Amino acid sequence: MWAFLQHLSYWDWLALGTLLLILEVFGAGGYLLWIGLAAAAVGVLTFVMPQLSWELQLLLFGVLSILTALYWWRRQHSVVRVSDQPHLNLRGQELVGNVFVVHEAIVDGRGKIKVADGVWIAKGPDSPAGARVRVVGLEGVMLKVEHAD
Repeated sequence: MWAFLQHLSYWDWLALGTLLLILEVFGAGGYLLWIGLAAAAVGVLTFVMPQLSWELQLLLFGVLSILTALYWWRRQHSVVRVSDQPHLNLRGQELVGNVFVVHEAIVDGRGKIKVADGVWIAKGPDSPAGARVRVVGLEGVMLKVEHAD
């Protein structure tokens, strides 16, 4: 092992960088990309300065790996993800506050309302078919409604 470490060449670092980049393809979320690039950078430095000791090469690799991983982590967490569709993946939230017509009478607190070209289960005060109700919330896939006076 000591003999291998004492004779680290730029090919070893480039091979490690290539292996890490290949592993990144299988879905490491970006971290192996940056660590692979750190290994490649040490490989380039070793090619340019072949007199670098193996201790310094490992130290450079460790420092560059930590710096690039931290850079990637900070970059991933600093991106503000604001959607122009605030109710995306919140099915039914866009219906809250709107008024719809009762499709099947609400009896004992349950019925159906007509929403566009579909029908939703509604929960609320008893109302005859044709009455107007306002959606005030959601309970799972059931719309909570109240009379739209």
